Amino acid sequence: MAAKQLNRSNSEALYEKAKNYFPGGVNSPVRAFKSVEGSPLFIKKGDGAFIWDEDDNEFIDFCGSWGPLILGHNHPKVYAGIVAALGNGASFGAPTRLENELAELILSKNPFIDKIRFTSSGTEAVMSAIRLARGYTGRNKIVKFEGCYHGHSDSLLVKAGSGLVTFGNTSSAGVPEAFANETLVLPLNDLEALHSCFEQFGTEIACVIIEPIPANNGLLLQELSFLKELREACTKNGSLLFFDEVISGFRVAFSGAAEYYGITPDLVTYGKIIGGGLPVGAYGAKKEIMACVAPDGPVYQAGTLSGNPVAMAAGLAQLTELSKPGFYEDQERRTKLFTDQINSHAKEKGYVFELVTIGSIFWISFDNSKHIHAAEEINPDMTGFKHLHKALLEEGFYMGPSGYEVGFISKAHTDEILAKAAQLFINALDKIMEN
Repeated sequence: MAAKQLNRSNSEALYEKAKNYFPGGVNSPVRAFKSVEGSPLFIKKGDGAFIWDEDDNEFIDFCGSWGPLILGHNHPKVYAGIVAALGNGASFGAPTRLENELAELILSKNPFIDKIRFTSSGTEAVMSAIRLARGYTGRNKIVKFEGCYHGHSDSLLVKAGSGLVTFGNTSSAGVPEAFANETLVLPLNDLEALHSCFEQFGTEIACVIIEPIPANNGLLLQELSFLKELREACTKNGSLLFFDEVISGFRVAFSGAAEYYGITPDLVTYGKIIGGGLPVGAYGAKKEIMACVAPDGPVYQAGTLSGNPVAMAAGLAQLTELSKPGFYEDQERRTKLFTDQINSHAKEKGYVFELVTIGSIFWISFDNSKHIHAAEEINPDMTGFKHLHKALLEEGFYMGPSGYEVGFISKAHTDEILAKAAQLFINALDKIMEN
């Protein structure tokens, strides 16, 4: 059967123009399609589970703006909330009722934090929470894990050096070595490295930051025993356990992975879903920690657009829907319905392939049924994904243009849409595996 040809002429022309305006033609690197075939698609509109590009190609969307759109595109209640708020003004740089209402909704259902501070992005929330951890503990060093991504703040753009416990090496130009030297980098799911780190530096560690569900570099599901041991090590050494829940927050449960696993962090950051599709981040903790944040305490953090009323309205509308009984159970049911159909087909055909899943997140793995806990365990050859991504687009199935990124199921993905999408995925998979 001849391969379908995707018309990208308008997107290609727009991309050529964009290269004159932006580095690489994009405002975030992965959008440039460097890891896959063809030029990036310029998206014109989205509705429900579908998006359309500038060439009027229609796709079932499993990127969902990289996770925020858990209700789908253009959800009527989120739309109505945005319009109503915008009717009163776009921004004031002053407190509004909507900030109170969104905070009350979150805190009333989240047993892990007493107070919250809104920011404009997940990166900003993480950066601010790191400063808070240092200010609260009076310590300078932080611990992160190889394979977890926490935004592009300087002290977190580091990678592991050689050895079991390593000082970070900068992974981006422009990050001073002095910043990296205060960051220790450990392998995920490695208790020996964890204990060795605390033995050497326990009294110097302000916090240990981890994605409890690492989903920025593959879907690296951790053993529950590792996360519990991490909690115990932080408590024993007076370090703060920092859960970066920018992806997992409001995705696997209303209160994120902390609720899903039943583990209490000291610091939490949120992003993506919390803003209903608009730029919002947040960090939170118990009241004694948050008392250190200005104007109550000495840890300074501010933002002109923090608590923006339009963004607060979008988040409030979305989180109200998420707080309804049965929401997360239905999300997981439909996700399993989708992934099981594809995995069963792959197994029947003998393909070295599996969709790994938790909650309403899935990841494409060409390592078969191998349980991958750490980034170094992922097969670095992404040729299979590159070919699959092209075949998926030709079938009308859209997801992020990187084999290390995950896909997302939204409420708008009905059983019927998912059944159709699963068949499109199977068609694409058969095409690349049998050629």
